[in-house]
Amino acid sequence: MSTFHELTATSLSGQLIPMADYAGKLVLVVNTASHCGFTPQYAGLESLYQEYAAQGLVILGFPCNQFGKQEPGGAEEIAQTCYINYGVSFPMFGKVEVNGASAHPVFRYLKAELPGVLGGRINWNFTKFLIGRDGKPLRRFAPFSTPEKMKAVIVASLNV
Repeated sequence: MSTFHELTATSLSGQLIPMADYAGKLVLVVNTASHCGFTPQYAGLESLYQEYAAQGLVILGFPCNQFGKQEPGGAEEIAQTCYINYGVSFPMFGKVEVNGASAHPVFRYLKAELPGVLGGRINWNFTKFLIGRDGKPLRRFAPFSTPEKMKAVIVASLNV
């Protein structure tokens, strides 16, 4: 597999979405959880999305229950947290695993391209991957990297 754009994922509403739909956009992939100390980052992610979507930024949220069982609910509960509690308008996908044998192909690909400090594993919710307009992964951000701290990198990547 040569680029992110060759992958697919199922949306929170159950539709298969080709990542090729995001070709030409700067993509930020985030593994999320509704009951995590980092969950308030949804607000910052939404703010980035609102500010830079017109310039080509898209944020893709992938709920995951692998860390502390902090995403226990189904699609309806996830949607309530994202859309109602945090006003998220960026695309959200169905719950996935990000580590192990059942890791979603999007995360297998991103971890192989940007392994991070744990040798390819994701260590917690709200790990973020920035993917260039050409589908090539550019940078990985740790969970404690808030959207506000990432803003300069995102702006610079939008202007490349």
